Amino acid sequence: MASTKSLRLLALARPKLLRLPALHTSTASAAAGGNRRQGGDGGQGGQGGGRNGFAFTTDRVEDGTHKPLGRILGAHQWTRSLSNSSDVLKGPVVPKGMLTVAELKELARLDKIDTVVVGITDCYGRLVGKRYTADFFLESAVEDGTHACSYLLATDMNMEPVPGYKYANWEAGYGDIHLVPDLKTLRVASWLDRTALVLCDVMEDGSHELAPHAPRSILSKQLQAAKEVGAFVPMAASELEYFLYQETYEESKDKGYADLKPAGWVREDYHILQGTRGEYFHGPARRHLEASGVPVENSKGEFGLGQHELNVKYAEILEMADRHVVYKQCLKELADATGVSVTFMAKPDAAQPGSSCHIHLSLWKDGHNIFAGNHSLGSTNDEFRWFLGGWMKHTPELMVFYAPNVNSYKRYSAGSWAPTQIAWSRDNRTAPFRILGSGKSLRIECRLPGADCNVYLAFAAALASGLDGIRNKIEPPPSLEGNIYFAKDLLTVPRSLGEATAAFEGSAFAKQMLGDDVHHHYLHFFKTEELAYLQAVTDWEKARYFEQI
Repeated sequence: MASTKSLRLLALARPKLLRLPALHTSTASAAAGGNRRQGGDGGQGGQGGGRNGFAFTTDRVEDGTHKPLGRILGAHQWTRSLSNSSDVLKGPVVPKGMLTVAELKELARLDKIDTVVVGITDCYGRLVGKRYTADFFLESAVEDGTHACSYLLATDMNMEPVPGYKYANWEAGYGDIHLVPDLKTLRVASWLDRTALVLCDVMEDGSHELAPHAPRSILSKQLQAAKEVGAFVPMAASELEYFLYQETYEESKDKGYADLKPAGWVREDYHILQGTRGEYFHGPARRHLEASGVPVENSKGEFGLGQHELNVKYAEILEMADRHVVYKQCLKELADATGVSVTFMAKPDAAQPGSSCHIHLSLWKDGHNIFAGNHSLGSTNDEFRWFLGGWMKHTPELMVFYAPNVNSYKRYSAGSWAPTQIAWSRDNRTAPFRILGSGKSLRIECRLPGADCNVYLAFAAALASGLDGIRNKIEPPPSLEGNIYFAKDLLTVPRSLGEATAAFEGSAFAKQMLGDDVHHHYLHFFKTEELAYLQAVTDWEKARYFEQI
């Protein structure tokens, strides 16, 4: 007989399918069989509606337009654009699991969704917010948003209010911030029971402008700058790694996070057998992400014991950042439900390699990658060179956005697959800036960020730096070949959060990018984190000094 845990794992293995029936007022049907879906640049074609025996239908919604409602949510990709004169599906592919307000209404009516998670990320990148009943979300929050305490952008890791912030403090009474749902992010959260999820912008109550201190606002500001500099559309991907342990989160805490048992006992980098042993977790993770508006490309074992990588499809930079947030939340909550633990710490074990979040960037205009060319800089346009030059130039002073925690800097050591010196090269994993692809896939990979980064801030730092390179025509240094760990006369990566924070504090560019108030906010944030570490008594200190000193 199967154990209770085995049955629970089986239940988690596949997302539930949410079926929206064809409504009685539907005006068109696109149930014809065959390969009707248009794939993206990544070759993601697939099967269309009627082949699987269900219909795509449309219904008139409140604004008078027709949008498809009758479909399987979380099962197959579809498009929201129907021609006026035919039933042929067309237009950009919308990831499965994404919802319109009309679809949420129908799912709520059918009692298929009864809860909506409404969230923002704090300065650490954690999802914080509220759970709404679906009915009250539709009645109130869709139009009016919601409010939360301003201290969410001014706390430490333990949710303790931290003095010294101008934006939120005891003197100002820790008033509310206004959370406005970005309905383009509304999606099924298939790993949770009858739940949808939406991400919000933080808005100023008086001006109704984006609150400049919020991480998502900081990225949105740089997205606007890209339009102003050259009508550019930044495309990005984040490449997350994580460690999986056999203990639950509670068991891990009770053990002081020491002597945890990795999910793998042999190095599993690219190994299918060892990766298969972890499919009880990684398989459901892929399926739930796919069913929740986060298109997955692949997953693979990584270099450390129990370490894995799961890659999702690139997208416009803000959408990619949102997917990253959903990804981390899904995996942590799935681990909790599965009875294991997953960590996105940059370096959870001194004896193992760290976990990175390599970021890939390119600029697009009029539907084309303007970086397009071959690996050689001589075959690319000026904007590519200048973007790379600016990104490299400003990396040391914005390092806190790529490596925001004390533990982040434990990753950077020679031979660890994490870079230690600032250089660029063609397809060279010892360089922090690695040029990949050719033609329309040419892009810059930055290998500096750790899995612990706040992705909005990391993307914003990269984009701001590259755009400054274009504005000021900053040329990159010559490319290097060979083992860059041992190259001479290069600028090194900061060795600690304190060193990186000092560079950020003195950076005129960081102040220009953020504005003085926001720069002060994050400077205080990083100094607070560093001070907490300096005041802690660690196990290493006790083991080294307790008896011998």
